[in-house]
Amino acid sequence: MAKKDCFGILDRVFPVGDQGLREVPPTCFQCPERTECLKAALATQEGVSFRMELLDRRSPRGFVERLKRWSERKALSRSMEQRKDSNHDH
Repeated sequence: MAKKDCFGILDRVFPVGDQGLREVPPTCFQCPERTECLKAALATQEGVSFRMELLDRRSPRGFVERLKRWSERKALSRSMEQRKDSNHDH
């Protein structure tokens, strides 16, 4: 079965709504590939940037949360670097 044209495209499957927040369109709730699709969208360069932005907005409370946020940012940064490296290899 072929994937839909919108599969994994962040602005199509998790667009910014009228309130300025990202939201899943109602049509996506009926799609059997919705979970796989959203995961693919969040794994793109744009998706990783969005996740970094979310981390930046969240203010850590206490040492453990700061450490967790640092760890998440490090993992996302590594993911971005790997994407850049794999794009240069092609």
